[in-house]
Amino acid sequence: MAVECSGCGQEASKLKCPTCVKQGLPNAYFCSQDCFRASWQQHKLVHSQSTVVKMFDPWPTHRYTGKLRPVYPLSPTRTIPDSIQKPDHAKDGRPYGELLLRGNLKIEQLNDEEIEKMRTVCRIAREVLNEGRKACKVGVTTDEIDRVVHEACVERDSYPSPLNYYNFPKSCCTSVNEVICHGIPDQYEIQDGDICNIDVSVYHDGFHSDLNETYLCGNVDDKGKELVQNAKDCLDAAIAMVKPGVLYRDIGNTIQKVASAKGFSVVKSYCGHGVNRLFHTTPNVPHYAKNKAVGVMKPGHTFTIEPMISEGVWRDEQWPDQWTVVTADGKRSAQFEHTLLVTETGCEVLTADF
Repeated sequence: MAVECSGCGQEASKLKCPTCVKQGLPNAYFCSQDCFRASWQQHKLVHSQSTVVKMFDPWPTHRYTGKLRPVYPLSPTRTIPDSIQKPDHAKDGRPYGELLLRGNLKIEQLNDEEIEKMRTVCRIAREVLNEGRKACKVGVTTDEIDRVVHEACVERDSYPSPLNYYNFPKSCCTSVNEVICHGIPDQYEIQDGDICNIDVSVYHDGFHSDLNETYLCGNVDDKGKELVQNAKDCLDAAIAMVKPGVLYRDIGNTIQKVASAKGFSVVKSYCGHGVNRLFHTTPNVPHYAKNKAVGVMKPGHTFTIEPMISEGVWRDEQWPDQWTVVTADGKRSAQFEHTLLVTETGCEVLTADF
């Protein structure tokens, strides 16, 4: 998504208003110095009319594992029109359907009507992620990516599943560099050389979908490119296994081989999961070797595979927000995810790009 010039409305360059930057105001971009000068009399009113918002680290004494820091304050919670159907966690953060089935190992097999609804919600989620991908550029805040994702959901009469899920405050997850998953969009501006994962989940007509991708932002070094490609290769290799009769626990063996062959590690704390009427349900799909996952693939199963591949150690830590998961050594991590349907002869990637 191109950034508009604050002066003429055409596509802007990387030229920012320095006063806006100094005052901590939202970035104002301009297409040229001439346009900036011509617009100054009108644009400078923003500086006097706006209340200066000071950016800050909410946990200045926290021992961060890497260079990334949260940039607060968070923007206000985005709203959802009353006309859009909402999941059970939208009101108070508790996913009652999931809690009711906690401990149940049965894996639901969807019928034809339910499968069509999954196809629809997964197509919507792919469209939404593609909009987020357009916005994922150097100089853009992760909060701006969240705004784009949120509005893309609403435009499609859909609810962004992460919003208020166990009180998660935003409509998608943005995980930069050493963040493995569940990064909360804030005022952090994407830097040249960052890698940024956008995780999108959508609820529509009673069903959820889930997918994510990691993007190269600007001039990423060769090791970073290799890491991101390996994470994608891990997912592709795992998807190639999916068909009736395959044990869910075997997926991790394949992923581990692909990651280890390039010297990378596989995060063990988070796994793929069933997804249908519930955002997270059976089966659990670990991504590491020699796991003890329960279940055999059958036609009608819908679930995610979402390997998190790290540059250094597989171990993780969590920020004080109780959401942001980072590598224990501060090195980078990359991830890709699809929602899959087991068919009679193999699988259908429901969230595949168009």
